[in-house]
Amino acid sequence: MTTPDSRAERATGAYLGLAVGDALGATVEFLTPGEIRRNFAREGGEHKEIIGGGWLHLKAGQITDDTAMSLALGEAILASGGKVKALTAAHAFDSWMRSKPIDIGNTVRRNLILFRQTGIPEAPVSEHDAGNGAVMRLLPVALLTVGRDEAEIVAAFKAQAHVTHNNPLSDAGGLCLIHLVHIALQSGTWNALKAEARALESRYPEYAWSTTRRQENPSAYVAHTLQAVFQAFFATDSFESCLIDVVNRGGDADTTGAIAGVLAGAWYGRRGIPPRWINALDRSIVRRCVEQAERLTCLS
Repeated sequence: MTTPDSRAERATGAYLGLAVGDALGATVEFLTPGEIRRNFAREGGEHKEIIGGGWLHLKAGQITDDTAMSLALGEAILASGGKVKALTAAHAFDSWMRSKPIDIGNTVRRNLILFRQTGIPEAPVSEHDAGNGAVMRLLPVALLTVGRDEAEIVAAFKAQAHVTHNNPLSDAGGLCLIHLVHIALQSGTWNALKAEARALESRYPEYAWSTTRRQENPSAYVAHTLQAVFQAFFATDSFESCLIDVVNRGGDADTTGAIAGVLAGAWYGRRGIPPRWINALDRSIVRRCVEQAERLTCLS
């Protein structure tokens, strides 16, 4: 295990981890674990490299909506002088959607169209919007709010989340992930991380996760996503083994990979990420991730 030596190094690890997990997982998105084993039989039955392809026919190193929406949000926060505003986030996401991204979730699309029609930057509360779309893009908020009081953290997360996902279960999962990132960034303990994840489960049984029964083929339902991420993160001892574990479960693999990459990147730091994976990413994405990590950390 590599020990990061500063909050900045961990923050950069989290942002690069997001992009690495996104790009790695996108190749096997919507495949089952069995299909992945068969497709990668020559590589020992595991998907381990950033090679592009997948149902989106990506170029090697290309990212999807997970990283793209995070970067759009980060740019909006920085342009606002470090404030997380619902209307600013909504305009940032809407501009991103108008750029004709390669991938966009159904809930995101539907509620951004509603924003265009109404000008209201908050989607209606909906029991059907418990997807992972607001959680996958929260890293800029997590980096910005280190050391802030709980009310400010909650307000900042909900300002961006409710643009597209106004759902209590999504809120709970997102706030838990922010707290986990904060623990990692502030050099907290492994036991503190695990206690935070289990506290979410105690408040919301939907998030209960087992150390013996794997969440395979996880859907975009936020509870399934975080169950897979927690199982992979707490069962492994390196960034690489965590990411390989989670993306080879298939399903919504770009998002489980992205979220696991955020958490593992914050814990293991940039030096814990295999250089071959960083080198495989689009260079402009690497530059933007590093710049945003540094600037958001300076504002926290």
